[in-house]
Amino acid sequence: MGAFPGGIKAADVTVNKLQGPVYGETSDSAEAAASGANDFAFRLSAALLEDSGGDNFVCSPYCVWLPLAALLNATDAQHKDALKSAIGAAGISEADINQAASRMLYDLTNQGQNENGEEFTNPLKIANVIFVGKNVTLKMSFAQTFMDYYRGTAMNVDFSSNEAVDSVNKWASDNTDGLITDIVQKFSSDTVAAVANAIYFSDRWTWEFNPDETKEDVFHAPDGDIKAFFMVREGNSQSYFEDDKIQATLLRFKTGGGMYVILPKDGDASGLLASMTNSRLSEIETNSVDATGKLLLPRFSIESDVMPLNDSLISLGVPLFDEKEAPLTGGLLEEDIPVWISGALQKALIKVDEKGTTAAAVTVMMAAGSAMPLPTEPFEMKCDKPFAFILFGNTYDGGSQVLFTGVVNKP
Repeated sequence: MGAFPGGIKAADVTVNKLQGPVYGETSDSAEAAASGANDFAFRLSAALLEDSGGDNFVCSPYCVWLPLAALLNATDAQHKDALKSAIGAAGISEADINQAASRMLYDLTNQGQNENGEEFTNPLKIANVIFVGKNVTLKMSFAQTFMDYYRGTAMNVDFSSNEAVDSVNKWASDNTDGLITDIVQKFSSDTVAAVANAIYFSDRWTWEFNPDETKEDVFHAPDGDIKAFFMVREGNSQSYFEDDKIQATLLRFKTGGGMYVILPKDGDASGLLASMTNSRLSEIETNSVDATGKLLLPRFSIESDVMPLNDSLISLGVPLFDEKEAPLTGGLLEEDIPVWISGALQKALIKVDEKGTTAAAVTVMMAAGSAMPLPTEPFEMKCDKPFAFILFGNTYDGGSQVLFTGVVNKP
Protein backbone atom coordinates (compact mmCIF):
# COMPACT_ATOMS: atom_id res chain seq x y z
CA MET A 1 0.00 0.00 0.00
CA GLY A 2 1.67 3.20 -1.10
CA ALA A 3 0.88 6.85 -0.46
CA PHE A 4 -2.76 7.79 -0.56
CA PRO A 5 -3.99 10.30 -3.16
CA GLY A 6 -3.79 13.83 -1.85
CA GLY A 7 -0.41 13.31 -0.22
CA ILE A 8 -1.56 11.50 2.91
CA LYS A 9 0.89 8.85 4.05
CA ALA A 10 -0.29 5.26 4.41
CA ALA A 11 1.40 2.56 6.39
CA ASP A 12 3.58 0.32 4.27
CA VAL A 13 1.42 -2.74 4.84
CA THR A 14 2.57 -6.20 3.83
CA VAL A 15 -0.24 -8.43 2.59
CA ASN A 16 0.09 -11.77 4.36
CA LYS A 17 -2.11 -14.83 4.36
CA LEU A 18 -4.91 -14.96 6.89
CA GLN A 19 -3.76 -16.93 9.92
CA GLY A 20 -6.09 -19.89 10.33
CA PRO A 21 -6.11 -22.62 12.98
CA VAL A 22 -3.77 -25.56 12.91
CA TYR A 23 -6.22 -28.41 12.78
CA GLY A 24 -5.69 -30.96 15.50
CA GLU A 25 -4.29 -28.26 17.80
CA THR A 26 -6.96 -26.56 19.88
CA SER A 27 -6.60 -23.06 21.28
CA ASP A 28 -8.16 -22.39 24.68
CA SER A 29 -7.91 -18.62 24.18
CA ALA A 30 -9.55 -18.80 20.75
CA GLU A 31 -12.34 -20.92 22.20
CA ALA A 32 -12.82 -18.45 25.05
CA ALA A 33 -12.87 -15.49 22.65
CA ALA A 34 -15.41 -17.20 20.41
CA SER A 35 -17.63 -17.99 23.39
CA GLY A 36 -17.30 -14.39 24.56
CA ALA A 37 -18.19 -13.12 21.10
CA ASN A 38 -21.40 -15.14 21.24
CA ASP A 39 -22.28 -13.78 24.65
CA PHE A 40 -21.58 -10.28 23.32
CA ALA A 41 -23.96 -11.11 20.45
CA PHE A 42 -26.79 -11.87 22.84
CA ARG A 43 -26.05 -8.91 25.14
CA LEU A 44 -26.01 -6.52 22.19
CA SER A 45 -29.21 -8.05 20.82
CA ALA A 46 -30.90 -7.54 24.19
CA ALA A 47 -29.76 -3.92 24.37
CA LEU A 48 -30.97 -3.14 20.84
CA LEU A 49 -34.26 -4.97 21.41
CA GLU A 50 -35.17 -2.42 24.07
CA ASP A 51 -35.57 0.18 21.32
CA SER A 52 -37.35 -2.07 18.82
CA GLY A 53 -40.80 -1.20 20.13
CA GLY A 54 -42.09 -4.71 19.57
CA ASP A 55 -41.47 -4.54 15.83
CA ASN A 56 -39.56 -7.10 13.80
CA PHE A 57 -35.89 -7.01 14.68
CA VAL A 58 -32.66 -8.02 12.94
CA CYS A 59 -29.05 -7.15 13.67
CA SER A 60 -25.60 -8.63 13.11
CA PRO A 61 -23.68 -8.65 16.40
CA TYR A 62 -20.61 -10.18 14.74
CA CYS A 63 -20.57 -7.22 12.36
CA VAL A 64 -20.05 -5.08 15.49
CA TRP A 65 -17.81 -7.43 17.48
CA LEU A 66 -15.17 -7.76 14.77
CA PRO A 67 -14.35 -4.03 14.33
CA LEU A 68 -14.36 -3.59 18.11
CA ALA A 69 -11.87 -6.43 18.43
CA ALA A 70 -9.73 -4.75 15.77
CA LEU A 71 -9.94 -1.39 17.55
CA LEU A 72 -8.57 -3.01 20.70
CA ASN A 73 -5.19 -2.69 18.95
CA ALA A 74 -5.61 1.10 18.84
CA THR A 75 -7.02 1.54 22.35
CA ASP A 76 -4.80 3.04 25.04
CA ALA A 77 -3.67 0.95 28.00
CA GLN A 78 -6.07 2.65 30.39
CA HIS A 79 -9.13 1.43 28.46
CA LYS A 80 -8.03 -1.93 27.01
CA ASP A 81 -9.36 -4.07 29.85
CA ALA A 82 -12.75 -2.34 29.75
CA LEU A 83 -13.03 -2.99 26.01
CA LYS A 84 -11.97 -6.62 26.47
CA SER A 85 -14.68 -7.10 29.08
CA ALA A 86 -17.28 -5.43 26.88
CA ILE A 87 -16.61 -7.77 23.94
CA GLY A 88 -16.46 -10.87 26.12
CA ALA A 89 -12.69 -11.29 26.09
CA ALA A 90 -11.72 -10.42 29.66
CA GLY A 91 -8.45 -12.03 30.69
CA ILE A 92 -7.40 -12.83 27.11
CA SER A 93 -4.29 -11.13 25.76
CA GLU A 94 -4.51 -8.73 22.85
CA ALA A 95 -2.36 -11.05 20.74
CA ASP A 96 -4.62 -14.02 21.48
CA ILE A 97 -7.74 -12.00 20.61
CA ASN A 98 -6.18 -11.13 17.25
CA GLN A 99 -5.34 -14.79 16.67
CA ALA A 100 -8.87 -15.81 17.62
CA ALA A 101 -10.38 -13.26 15.22
CA SER A 102 -8.11 -14.52 12.44
CA ARG A 103 -9.06 -18.14 13.10
CA MET A 104 -12.76 -17.19 13.06
CA LEU A 105 -12.44 -15.39 9.72
CA TYR A 106 -10.47 -18.25 8.22
CA ASP A 107 -13.04 -20.84 9.21
CA LEU A 108 -16.07 -18.69 8.35
CA THR A 109 -14.97 -17.46 4.94
CA ASN A 110 -12.52 -19.98 3.48
CA GLN A 111 -13.48 -22.11 0.51
CA GLY A 112 -13.83 -25.77 1.32
CA GLN A 113 -16.00 -28.84 1.14
CA ASN A 114 -19.49 -29.45 2.40
CA GLU A 115 -20.57 -32.41 4.50
CA ASN A 116 -20.74 -34.57 1.36
CA GLY A 117 -17.15 -33.73 0.41
CA GLU A 118 -18.21 -31.49 -2.47
CA GLU A 119 -16.21 -28.34 -3.25
CA PHE A 120 -18.15 -25.12 -2.72
CA THR A 121 -17.79 -21.37 -2.96
CA ASN A 122 -18.39 -19.98 0.50
CA PRO A 123 -21.74 -18.20 0.75
CA LEU A 124 -20.45 -15.97 3.55
CA LYS A 125 -18.44 -12.85 2.73
CA ILE A 126 -16.89 -10.66 5.44
CA ALA A 127 -15.03 -7.43 4.68
CA ASN A 128 -13.27 -4.87 6.90
CA VAL A 129 -12.00 -1.43 5.95
CA ILE A 130 -10.82 1.78 7.54
CA PHE A 131 -11.50 5.07 5.76
CA VAL A 132 -8.83 7.65 6.64
CA GLY A 133 -9.17 11.44 6.39
CA LYS A 134 -6.92 13.34 4.02
CA ASN A 135 -5.14 15.32 6.76
CA VAL A 136 -4.14 12.45 9.03
CA THR A 137 -1.96 9.35 8.79
CA LEU A 138 -2.98 5.82 9.69
CA LYS A 139 -0.75 4.27 12.35
CA MET A 140 1.50 1.71 10.70
CA SER A 141 1.27 -0.83 13.52
CA PHE A 142 -2.54 -0.74 13.48
CA ALA A 143 -2.70 -0.96 9.69
CA GLN A 144 -0.50 -4.07 9.62
CA THR A 145 -2.43 -5.79 12.41
CA PHE A 146 -5.73 -4.85 10.74
CA MET A 147 -4.54 -6.55 7.54
CA ASP A 148 -2.89 -9.59 9.16
CA TYR A 149 -5.69 -10.65 11.46
CA TYR A 150 -8.84 -8.93 10.15
CA ARG A 151 -8.17 -8.72 6.40
CA GLY A 152 -8.76 -4.99 6.78
CA THR A 153 -7.88 -2.60 3.99
CA ALA A 154 -7.52 1.19 4.04
CA MET A 155 -9.01 3.90 1.83
CA ASN A 156 -8.34 7.62 1.78
CA VAL A 157 -11.35 9.98 1.71
CA ASP A 158 -12.14 13.64 2.26
CA PHE A 159 -14.58 13.69 5.16
CA SER A 160 -15.37 17.36 4.50
CA SER A 161 -17.00 16.51 1.17
CA ASN A 162 -19.73 14.20 -0.12
CA GLU A 163 -16.95 12.02 -1.50
CA ALA A 164 -16.61 10.26 1.85
CA VAL A 165 -20.33 9.44 2.05
CA ASP A 166 -20.30 8.17 -1.53
CA SER A 167 -17.18 6.06 -0.91
CA VAL A 168 -18.53 4.41 2.23
CA ASN A 169 -21.94 3.71 0.70
CA LYS A 170 -20.36 2.30 -2.47
CA TRP A 171 -18.11 0.05 -0.39
CA ALA A 172 -21.16 -1.13 1.57
CA SER A 173 -23.03 -1.88 -1.66
CA ASP A 174 -20.06 -3.67 -3.23
CA ASN A 175 -19.67 -5.94 -0.21
CA THR A 176 -23.37 -6.80 0.28
CA ASP A 177 -24.28 -7.60 -3.33
CA GLY A 178 -26.07 -4.25 -3.62
CA LEU A 179 -28.41 -4.91 -0.69
CA ILE A 180 -27.16 -2.11 1.59
CA THR A 181 -26.46 1.15 -0.19
CA ASP A 182 -27.26 3.98 2.23
CA ILE A 183 -25.62 3.27 5.57
CA VAL A 184 -24.38 6.86 6.07
CA GLN A 185 -25.85 10.23 5.09
CA LYS A 186 -23.09 12.57 6.30
CA PHE A 187 -19.99 12.81 8.46
CA SER A 188 -19.37 15.41 11.15
CA SER A 189 -16.64 17.96 10.64
CA ASP A 190 -14.37 16.37 13.26
CA THR A 191 -14.35 12.88 11.65
CA VAL A 192 -10.81 11.67 11.02
CA ALA A 193 -11.48 7.98 10.27
CA ALA A 194 -14.28 5.43 9.95
CA VAL A 195 -13.96 1.70 10.56
CA ALA A 196 -16.50 -0.45 8.70
CA ASN A 197 -17.48 -4.09 8.51
CA ALA A 198 -19.77 -5.77 5.98
CA ILE A 199 -21.28 -9.25 6.09
CA TYR A 200 -23.14 -10.91 3.23
CA PHE A 201 -24.62 -14.40 3.36
CA SER A 202 -26.74 -16.34 0.89
CA ASP A 203 -27.23 -20.10 0.90
CA ARG A 204 -29.87 -22.73 0.25
CA TRP A 205 -31.33 -25.22 2.69
CA THR A 206 -30.05 -28.79 2.55
CA TRP A 207 -33.72 -29.75 2.80
CA GLU A 208 -35.71 -27.15 0.88
CA PHE A 209 -39.36 -26.48 1.52
CA ASN A 210 -41.80 -27.43 -1.22
CA PRO A 211 -43.40 -24.18 -2.48
CA ASP A 212 -46.53 -26.12 -3.45
CA GLU A 213 -47.13 -26.89 0.22
CA THR A 214 -46.84 -23.25 1.35
CA LYS A 215 -50.28 -22.10 2.55
CA GLU A 216 -51.75 -18.89 3.92
CA ASP A 217 -52.84 -19.05 7.54
CA VAL A 218 -53.19 -16.91 10.67
CA PHE A 219 -50.15 -15.59 12.57
CA HIS A 220 -50.88 -14.42 16.11
CA ALA A 221 -48.88 -11.19 16.33
CA PRO A 222 -48.63 -9.21 19.60
CA ASP A 223 -50.91 -6.52 18.14
CA GLY A 224 -53.46 -8.93 16.74
CA ASP A 225 -53.89 -11.71 14.21
CA ILE A 226 -52.52 -11.27 10.70
CA LYS A 227 -52.20 -13.42 7.58
CA ALA A 228 -48.89 -15.10 6.69
CA PHE A 229 -47.66 -17.72 4.24
CA PHE A 230 -46.47 -20.82 6.10
CA MET A 231 -43.82 -23.12 4.64
CA VAL A 232 -44.12 -26.78 5.61
CA ARG A 233 -41.48 -29.40 6.38
CA GLU A 234 -42.58 -32.81 7.51
CA GLY A 235 -40.55 -35.98 7.93
CA ASN A 236 -37.77 -37.79 9.75
CA SER A 237 -34.28 -36.75 10.91
CA GLN A 238 -35.11 -33.20 11.93
CA SER A 239 -32.85 -31.75 14.62
CA TYR A 240 -35.20 -30.91 17.50
CA PHE A 241 -35.02 -29.64 21.09
CA GLU A 242 -37.77 -29.07 23.62
CA ASP A 243 -38.00 -28.22 27.31
CA ASP A 244 -40.57 -26.48 29.48
CA LYS A 245 -39.80 -23.06 27.92
CA ILE A 246 -39.07 -23.56 24.22
CA GLN A 247 -39.20 -25.67 21.10
CA ALA A 248 -36.23 -25.39 18.73
CA THR A 249 -35.26 -26.87 15.40
CA LEU A 250 -32.20 -26.51 13.20
CA LEU A 251 -32.43 -25.67 9.50
CA ARG A 252 -29.13 -26.60 7.88
CA PHE A 253 -27.49 -24.90 4.90
CA LYS A 254 -25.96 -26.76 1.97
CA THR A 255 -22.41 -25.53 2.58
CA GLY A 256 -22.45 -25.89 6.36
CA GLY A 257 -23.88 -24.09 9.34
CA GLY A 258 -27.54 -23.44 9.82
CA MET A 259 -30.26 -21.40 11.49
CA TYR A 260 -32.01 -22.29 14.73
CA VAL A 261 -35.70 -21.45 14.87
CA ILE A 262 -36.70 -21.10 18.54
CA LEU A 263 -40.35 -20.88 19.60
CA PRO A 264 -41.01 -19.69 23.17
CA LYS A 265 -43.98 -21.35 24.81
CA ASP A 266 -45.03 -18.12 26.55
CA GLY A 267 -45.14 -16.18 23.27
CA ASP A 268 -42.47 -13.66 24.32
CA ALA A 269 -39.86 -13.98 21.55
CA SER A 270 -38.19 -10.67 22.47
CA GLY A 271 -37.82 -11.81 26.07
CA LEU A 272 -36.43 -15.12 24.86
CA LEU A 273 -33.74 -13.50 22.72
CA ALA A 274 -32.93 -10.95 25.43
CA SER A 275 -32.28 -13.79 27.90
CA MET A 276 -30.16 -15.93 25.56
CA THR A 277 -26.55 -16.75 26.41
CA ASN A 278 -23.87 -18.80 24.74
CA SER A 279 -24.32 -21.55 27.36
CA ARG A 280 -28.05 -21.71 26.59
CA LEU A 281 -27.28 -22.02 22.87
CA SER A 282 -24.80 -24.82 23.67
CA GLU A 283 -27.47 -26.56 25.73
CA ILE A 284 -29.85 -26.50 22.76
CA GLU A 285 -27.15 -27.76 20.40
CA THR A 286 -25.97 -30.53 22.73
CA ASN A 287 -29.42 -31.83 23.63
CA SER A 288 -31.08 -31.71 20.22
CA VAL A 289 -32.14 -35.09 18.85
CA ASP A 290 -33.08 -36.44 15.44
CA ALA A 291 -36.85 -36.49 15.44
CA THR A 292 -39.82 -37.04 13.20
CA GLY A 293 -42.12 -34.06 13.03
CA LYS A 294 -43.70 -31.20 11.18
CA LEU A 295 -42.45 -27.62 11.01
CA LEU A 296 -44.67 -24.76 9.86
CA LEU A 297 -42.57 -21.66 9.40
CA PRO A 298 -43.78 -18.39 7.85
CA ARG A 299 -41.76 -16.85 5.07
CA PHE A 300 -40.34 -13.57 6.30
CA SER A 301 -38.27 -10.63 5.20
CA ILE A 302 -36.94 -8.01 7.63
CA GLU A 303 -34.94 -4.87 6.88
CA SER A 304 -33.86 -2.63 9.71
CA ASP A 305 -33.58 1.12 9.58
CA VAL A 306 -30.09 2.50 10.12
CA MET A 307 -29.67 1.78 13.83
CA PRO A 308 -27.53 3.98 16.07
CA LEU A 309 -25.39 1.74 18.27
CA ASN A 310 -23.85 4.33 20.61
CA ASP A 311 -26.16 3.95 23.60
CA SER A 312 -26.31 0.17 23.41
CA LEU A 313 -22.53 -0.21 23.18
CA ILE A 314 -21.97 2.26 26.00
CA SER A 315 -24.44 0.29 28.14
CA LEU A 316 -22.36 -2.84 27.46
CA GLY A 317 -19.23 -1.10 28.73
CA VAL A 318 -17.51 -0.19 25.44
CA PRO A 319 -15.21 2.69 26.51
CA LEU A 320 -14.37 4.12 23.09
CA PHE A 321 -17.08 6.82 23.03
CA ASP A 322 -15.60 9.00 25.79
CA GLU A 323 -14.58 12.27 24.14
CA LYS A 324 -12.76 13.55 27.21
CA GLU A 325 -10.77 10.35 27.71
CA ALA A 326 -10.17 9.94 23.92
CA PRO A 327 -9.11 6.25 24.27
CA LEU A 328 -7.91 5.85 20.66
CA THR A 329 -5.32 8.61 21.02
CA GLY A 330 -1.90 7.48 19.81
CA GLY A 331 -3.10 4.07 18.66
CA LEU A 332 -5.05 4.74 15.48
CA LEU A 333 -3.25 7.70 13.89
CA GLU A 334 0.36 8.83 13.69
CA GLU A 335 -0.69 12.34 14.73
CA ASP A 336 -0.73 13.05 18.46
CA ILE A 337 -4.33 14.29 18.65
CA PRO A 338 -7.22 13.07 20.82
CA VAL A 339 -9.25 10.37 19.01
CA TRP A 340 -12.46 8.63 20.08
CA ILE A 341 -15.48 6.93 18.50
CA SER A 342 -18.12 9.61 17.94
CA GLY A 343 -20.81 7.39 16.42
CA ALA A 344 -21.63 3.84 15.36
CA LEU A 345 -24.35 2.70 12.95
CA GLN A 346 -25.66 -0.56 11.56
CA LYS A 347 -28.13 -1.54 8.87
CA ALA A 348 -29.17 -5.18 8.49
CA LEU A 349 -31.63 -7.33 6.56
CA ILE A 350 -32.66 -10.95 6.16
CA LYS A 351 -34.94 -12.88 3.81
CA VAL A 352 -36.09 -16.45 4.52
CA ASP A 353 -38.08 -18.46 1.98
CA GLU A 354 -38.55 -22.00 0.68
CA LYS A 355 -35.13 -22.16 -0.98
CA GLY A 356 -32.89 -20.66 1.70
CA THR A 357 -31.72 -17.47 3.38
CA THR A 358 -30.06 -14.22 2.31
CA ALA A 359 -28.77 -11.79 4.92
CA ALA A 360 -26.55 -8.74 4.94
CA ALA A 361 -25.30 -6.12 7.40
CA VAL A 362 -22.94 -3.17 7.47
CA THR A 363 -21.56 -1.47 10.57
CA VAL A 364 -19.72 1.87 10.47
CA MET A 365 -17.88 3.36 13.44
CA MET A 366 -16.79 6.98 13.05
CA ALA A 367 -13.63 8.15 14.80
CA ALA A 368 -13.43 11.84 15.66
CA GLY A 369 -10.32 13.84 16.45
CA SER A 370 -9.49 17.30 17.72
CA ALA A 371 -6.40 19.43 17.29
CA MET A 372 -5.77 19.73 21.01
CA PRO A 373 -6.92 17.99 24.20
CA LEU A 374 -10.28 19.20 25.44
CA PRO A 375 -10.65 20.45 29.03
CA THR A 376 -12.82 18.31 31.25
CA GLU A 377 -15.45 21.07 31.21
CA PRO A 378 -15.66 24.76 30.31
CA PHE A 379 -14.42 27.00 33.08
CA GLU A 380 -13.85 30.61 34.04
CA MET A 381 -11.01 31.55 36.37
CA LYS A 382 -11.21 35.14 37.64
CA CYS A 383 -8.42 35.91 40.09
CA ASP A 384 -10.19 38.74 41.92
CA LYS A 385 -9.43 37.40 45.37
CA PRO A 386 -6.26 36.09 47.08
CA PHE A 387 -4.41 33.42 45.12
CA ALA A 388 -1.20 31.42 45.32
CA PHE A 389 1.58 30.78 42.84
CA ILE A 390 4.37 28.27 42.34
CA LEU A 391 7.28 28.98 40.03
CA PHE A 392 9.33 25.97 38.95
CA GLY A 393 12.08 24.91 36.63
CA ASN A 394 12.49 21.64 34.71
CA THR A 395 15.15 19.08 35.63
CA TYR A 396 16.02 15.70 34.10
CA ASP A 397 15.86 13.65 37.29
CA GLY A 398 13.39 15.56 39.43
CA GLY A 399 11.00 16.89 36.83
CA SER A 400 9.35 20.09 37.98
CA GLN A 401 11.66 21.64 40.57
CA VAL A 402 9.94 24.26 42.72
CA LEU A 403 11.88 27.56 42.73
CA PHE A 404 9.46 30.09 44.19
CA THR A 405 6.08 29.89 45.95
CA GLY A 406 3.84 32.61 47.22
CA VAL A 407 0.39 34.01 47.90
CA VAL A 408 -1.03 37.23 46.55
CA ASN A 409 -3.41 38.82 49.02
CA LYS A 410 -3.05 42.39 47.86
CA PRO A 411 -1.76 42.81 44.30
